[in-house]
Amino acid sequence: MELEPASDETEGGSPRRLDHILRALPDSELAALIRRLGIRIDTQKRIDAPSQVARALVGIPDVRDPSRLQASSRELLHRIAEAGGALVVPTLPAGLEPLVARGVVYARKIDEGIELVLPTAFLVQLKSWESEDPRALRALLSQASFETVSAVAAHYLGRPATPPIALSLEAAWETLCDTSRLASEVERLAPVERRLLEAIEAVGGEVDTQELLDLEREPMRLRGATGITASRRGAGFALERRAFLIPIHPNRHVIPTEISTIVGAERRKAREARRAQIRSFVLEEDHAPRRARFAPDPGMLALGLAYAVREPGSDVRPGVGTPRSLLVRLAQRFGRDVEMVALSAAVSRAIGLWEPSAASPATPPGSLAVHELGRVLFDTWRRGGAWDEARPEREVLRAASEGRESSPIGALREMVIDALQELGEGRWVPWASLRGYLAADDRIGGVERLLRRWGDRTSNEAPEVLEITRRIALESLPALGILDLGGDDLDDGPALRLTPRGRAMLAGTPPSFDAAPSHFVETQILQIAPSARVAHVLALVPFAEITRIGDKVDLLLAPSSIARALSAGLESDALRTRIEAVAKLPEGISQMLIQASVVIGRASFVPAAGFLWVEDAEIRELLRTRRPASELFIDPSPPSGLLLAPDVDLERLVRRCRALGVEVECDGNLLRARSVTPMPSSQEAPPRAPSTSRGRSRTPAPRTTRS
Repeated sequence: MELEPASDETEGGSPRRLDHILRALPDSELAALIRRLGIRIDTQKRIDAPSQVARALVGIPDVRDPSRLQASSRELLHRIAEAGGALVVPTLPAGLEPLVARGVVYARKIDEGIELVLPTAFLVQLKSWESEDPRALRALLSQASFETVSAVAAHYLGRPATPPIALSLEAAWETLCDTSRLASEVERLAPVERRLLEAIEAVGGEVDTQELLDLEREPMRLRGATGITASRRGAGFALERRAFLIPIHPNRHVIPTEISTIVGAERRKAREARRAQIRSFVLEEDHAPRRARFAPDPGMLALGLAYAVREPGSDVRPGVGTPRSLLVRLAQRFGRDVEMVALSAAVSRAIGLWEPSAASPATPPGSLAVHELGRVLFDTWRRGGAWDEARPEREVLRAASEGRESSPIGALREMVIDALQELGEGRWVPWASLRGYLAADDRIGGVERLLRRWGDRTSNEAPEVLEITRRIALESLPALGILDLGGDDLDDGPALRLTPRGRAMLAGTPPSFDAAPSHFVETQILQIAPSARVAHVLALVPFAEITRIGDKVDLLLAPSSIARALSAGLESDALRTRIEAVAKLPEGISQMLIQASVVIGRASFVPAAGFLWVEDAEIRELLRTRRPASELFIDPSPPSGLLLAPDVDLERLVRRCRALGVEVECDGNLLRARSVTPMPSSQEAPPRAPSTSRGRSRTPAPRTTRS
């Protein structure tokens, strides 16, 4: 689809609504889309052609089930959705063409590059993926029932919603995705509705139907096949139609993360006074350990793993957990703990770093600098869709697809992060003090209840809440570069301290990094700096080997690896371009590539079935020029023999040559024309039997024996 510049507003409407986008298309583009998808336009209808096309497009199953798309298109769709439905790219990325051809994604030129727009009608239908918060508003709406989304759409439309419901939800999403408008909606709630919302948020943000009716003080109980059913009136339904409380089959009601953040703001401020005593103990004394382990940049390990899995022998299937054998092998290779490698691998896969599309500099994560990976990895872990400390196997993809329901891990992570920010802003905090601080949190009881119910539903043995917080603080956060650990030999556990990188991430500011460019520390060792682009580094996989991962990544560009890449078909100019995109070439490798690009001659490849060695020049000329044998050979042939044409079989060769009086031998044995088997040599030939009437038969006559 040809790109057209567009303004931010289309005919006074939202630039994200599907029908408004279709009306902004040139007539030729709209006609081509209708013709390509075979959409039937009825001129007798009261709605215009763009509206009819929009109704047809939202019924495409590729959006509701992205697994039908190719991998690059699916990853691109997820990256656009993570950007809120609009992603700015410098060039057209891989996988865009199928999405544009189906009318799912639209592109327009802007000053910064090219903006890829995913209409809201498609955004609200997408299934949740690993790097998305399972309790986010978009994820909950995409799996809600028709009755729920219809009520939400009708509330924000101000009139009954008509199918297709995805188009009716576009008006609701304009309010729900805007934080300021969403906060205003919460403020305008009736007192009884606000109290109910705060009560549910206080017990973990999730209740079943019985608890909802108890909190609502609703005396009426409607019982169905799945138990008690909430009535379609009262405060609960008022919150449901505003999308502030989403019912999940069969009898759960969940507050989305965006609403919980707004409702719990006052409670988070009130917790400050109740924790003053523990905080004063931590701040008044010095808890610095004698020894400490400083957390490395997680982006370097993630980049190294993404580099290593592109090497031959790393079999990773989509939608399935990373093989444990591969994790152990990578941990041994890079000298890291297996759990640290497993966490980095799970989160890296969730952001698409292991996908082939990551080698494209047009879209994330390929367009990111290496130092930006740390924040993306931390945000993905924080959402909780890829790694779950409440599970025996932390990687969510290791569970069966029907058992990947999210645990209440998000609330526990926020509790640990809040406690670290309140207690340890640049100070060492004993784990015992942090554990006591978490135990005093009034949210612990509600999270314990949610954890038990989650364990019953998914057949998982739910660990203790404080054990999960220990895993978060002592295992996950150090692996993500957020916490330093010190004093492991202490009886009450190690001390913890927020790293400068962690403080910057939690404060929402960019962490500082070494801005020096990548360079060759030796003739063949390329050291990757944090300022390098991910896609440029992954482009070196065919001819560079990763040797070490520390605060930087070291790659080895050996002459043998470069020679193999050249023999595999990579041009020397392409190799030079890929290396120079990362670092300045040293003289040694530059000369090697120059020598590899020099052509001293050419050779022609001719396919042949074999070579017939003929020493006698007259016989060779006889076979080459006389029919019927001449058509069997390639002319010209090298001296002392004749090349057989590709489609000539051995029996045909023997028969044609024997017709001209030339016999063919193989390993000193004469070949016979009919069976193409060697005849016995004269020294080993048995005596000939006397001629009989059965001489023409190839089967010997049976012998008779006398008794």
